Amino acid sequence: MARVLSLFRPQPFLVHVGRRKPILCKMSMDSRARKVFAAAVEAVQPDVVVRQSIERREDSVIISGQKFTLKHNVHLVGFGKAVLGMAAEAERIMGDHLVKGVISVPHGIQQTLQQHGKNHLLLKENSHIRVMEGAKHNLPDSDAHNAAEGIKQLASELTEKDLLLVLISGGGSALLPAPIPPISLQEKQDVTRKLAGAGATIQELNTVRRALSVLKGGGLAHCAHPAQVISLILSDVIGDPLDLIASGPTMWSEVWPEEVLSVLERYKLLNCLPASVKDVLGKPMPRWRENKGKSNTSGRVLNTVIGSNSVALKWAGRRARELGFRPLVLAPGVCGDVRSVSRLYGLLARFACSREEPPPEIASELLRLGPEVGVESWDLCRTMQVLGEGRTEGWGSTCLLAGGEPTVELTGNGRGGRNQELALRVGLELRDMKLPPNGPVFLSGGTDGQDGPTEAAGAITDGGLYEEAQAQGLDIHSFLTNNDSYTFFTRLSAGQRLLVPGLTCTNVMDVHMLLIPPIPINMR
Repeated sequence: MARVLSLFRPQPFLVHVGRRKPILCKMSMDSRARKVFAAAVEAVQPDVVVRQSIERREDSVIISGQKFTLKHNVHLVGFGKAVLGMAAEAERIMGDHLVKGVISVPHGIQQTLQQHGKNHLLLKENSHIRVMEGAKHNLPDSDAHNAAEGIKQLASELTEKDLLLVLISGGGSALLPAPIPPISLQEKQDVTRKLAGAGATIQELNTVRRALSVLKGGGLAHCAHPAQVISLILSDVIGDPLDLIASGPTMWSEVWPEEVLSVLERYKLLNCLPASVKDVLGKPMPRWRENKGKSNTSGRVLNTVIGSNSVALKWAGRRARELGFRPLVLAPGVCGDVRSVSRLYGLLARFACSREEPPPEIASELLRLGPEVGVESWDLCRTMQVLGEGRTEGWGSTCLLAGGEPTVELTGNGRGGRNQELALRVGLELRDMKLPPNGPVFLSGGTDGQDGPTEAAGAITDGGLYEEAQAQGLDIHSFLTNNDSYTFFTRLSAGQRLLVPGLTCTNVMDVHMLLIPPIPINMR
């Protein structure tokens, strides 16, 4: 451990070399945090990511370094919460080379965008793309099933001269339900719901979903063969795994019935399977093995992630630098229980704000917590090293950024979400630390603009939260026990700490931000 800690122990001679003058900014720490978050969201807007990923050159386009010829041969399909805006921009770029399209989007999305003045994310009146709304309450339904059938039909009619542009964003799995006959939509939902209720992992759920679906697990690419398939993906999954985002409709993956049966047996669900599911899983081979000539589509499929949490953090860092902070990214995949995550940020704040060399116990606990919350030890060592050097060299303010999707254990029936609860718990961790602008500020916000069933995306907190709550008669621990973080922040100082960006039209998980002021240090 001593050897690991030495990686980030500040070197004394650095104190006497080239101190940097901090950039002065009259804006409050709270305001700057909100602007950095806004920059993260703006960077992953659906039209922005499509525009940056498709380069039009006369009658051709370049995507991910590959050139594709346009001969009035472009067809488009899409599914997900952000796909409407992606499709509008794609059609603008492709022009009259776009022949036909079908997209599956959330119920009511067009009206919602109109009401919020987001007309640039809507299709034109003369659009060649058919919009089908479904998946009310983010659950697969008959409308979404009909949209999936329309997408399947379009893909199945393509030839080797055609180009299929596939647009995918978060929520795409619920918007593309196409169970393998004779399985009904309700039967498939019942199986996956029982699995989720039994505690199955997302990987196990997707293994079963793919096995029971015509279009997931590469099924859409299979239907479109021999057309050229180009899939543009706005990721809402940690690590951007192509087989998990919307269950990978353009990512080839063999699904063996034996593997699926093993998952179902693990959760004691084999005996309650519908006859139709048993019939499909009773086939001894992977579902496309019988048509070898058509199943090998890998050479005709390009999958590219055009927007993700990492992209959002990159642009947040650029904005932070403009506002006088030195940006530092911890990790884009923070996960695990929100209590452990809040402890991690509290320790990082104390490490960074220490006026003397931080005690080794802080570093030891950080390294112990890392694996629990999806942060590699190397990333923690690197972060602590940079924070230590910044403190001893007088580099001024730092903006520590991270992303991901922590989880909350539900113990009550209050209102709120993981971001507001994380901010509330970090506020407790920062108790007794200096107030801004001389102390740290923490922000946690969902890039989709909605944290749980509330209008807020998250909240902002600092070392004064506990005393502020006490002065207003609010018992933080009671609100946490009831998972009622939204009610807490609404009542606290008339909701001034809430982060309410409104409709964001995108989703790349959450952004966490720890703003650290310049710390005068005591040298021995």
